[in-house]
Amino acid sequence: MTLLLLAGTGEAQMIARELAAEGRAAIASLAGATRAPKPTGLPTRIGGFGGAEGFRAYLTEAGISAVLDATHPFAHRISARSARICHELGLPYCQVLRAPWEPETGDDWTMLDHEEQAADHVAPGSTVFLATGRQTLARFANLSSCRLICRQIDPPEAPFPFPNGAFLIGRPPFSVADEINTFSRLAVDWLIVKNAGGEVPRTKLHAARQLGIPVIMLNRPRQPDAFRVETARQALDWVARL
Repeated sequence: MTLLLLAGTGEAQMIARELAAEGRAAIASLAGATRAPKPTGLPTRIGGFGGAEGFRAYLTEAGISAVLDATHPFAHRISARSARICHELGLPYCQVLRAPWEPETGDDWTMLDHEEQAADHVAPGSTVFLATGRQTLARFANLSSCRLICRQIDPPEAPFPFPNGAFLIGRPPFSVADEINTFSRLAVDWLIVKNAGGEVPRTKLHAARQLGIPVIMLNRPRQPDAFRVETARQALDWVARL
């Protein structure tokens, strides 16, 4: 059996390390969004597959016998495509989808489905911290009266797309104290995040609560109708049953 691990999350890192330690035949795949990704411990391919047909061809050519999808909860197009093609080919497929965040006492969250809706809630002149990544940055163009700060891992290859914004370079993980210091130094009025779930990235939400910063929480997109687990341990148990 050769397993394809669609990676890119903390869970994927944990799964890859365990699979490597066990000596299982597995290949990790990274989309290439980060220039210097952490080593997975497994043979790793980087980059897209070339669409649905490219993915289908790769599964056959590489002799893949099962797919474990540990991509980001907002990589829904990849997950939907992977689940569909695995079903068509009769390959076992499992999605690792961590539980979403839920507001706690003291949180001030506004739940939205689309980035463009943020402008209906954020007052002009606000400083907005975008912890949403650069790929969807264009969707915040209507926040033209605000100061925008977008955090990303790699130094930008192009200027910020709007005159009212700037990039902040930083590689996670960040502690709660780190986030409090960053938000205070930048005088952040609003935090916008995707509901990715997970304890490590939640530190920014703890910091926002302590500082009284309101949060716009972007709801997850629809996920594939497929077998699913929430944790790396559950995913490894699934692999063991193959």
